[in-house]
Amino acid sequence: MSVRPPQSLYQPGFTNTGFNVLEYELQSERAAALGRAGLKVEEALAALNAWNPERDGDARRKSLCDDAADAVWGLFIQREICGLRNNREIVKRYAIPGEVLSRVGAVRR
Repeated sequence: MSVRPPQSLYQPGFTNTGFNVLEYELQSERAAALGRAGLKVEEALAALNAWNPERDGDARRKSLCDDAADAVWGLFIQREICGLRNNREIVKRYAIPGEVLSRVGAVRR
C-alpha cells in the first residue's frame, strides 16, 4: 500500500527534480544555523547575567556586553536570512537588556 501526499502539497513540475531536494536541504541548514545562533545568544546572556561586580571588573562586563551584542547581531542576521524580519519577539523571549541592544551592530576597535 502506498500513501499519496495531500494535493495541497503537490507542486507540479517540481516532483522529481533536484530543485525540491536542494531547497529542502537549504531550508534545513538555515533552520540549524538559526538554532545555533539562538544557543550562542543564550550562552552569551547567561555569562552576562552571571557577572558579579565584586569578583569581576567593569572591563569584564563591557567585554561580556560586547560578546552578547555580537551574538544577538548574528541571530538577527540569521533571522533575516530565513525571512523573519520582526525581532521584537526575540528581544522579549531572550530578555535582551538595553545595554546589549544599544551595542548591536557597533564596530569595536
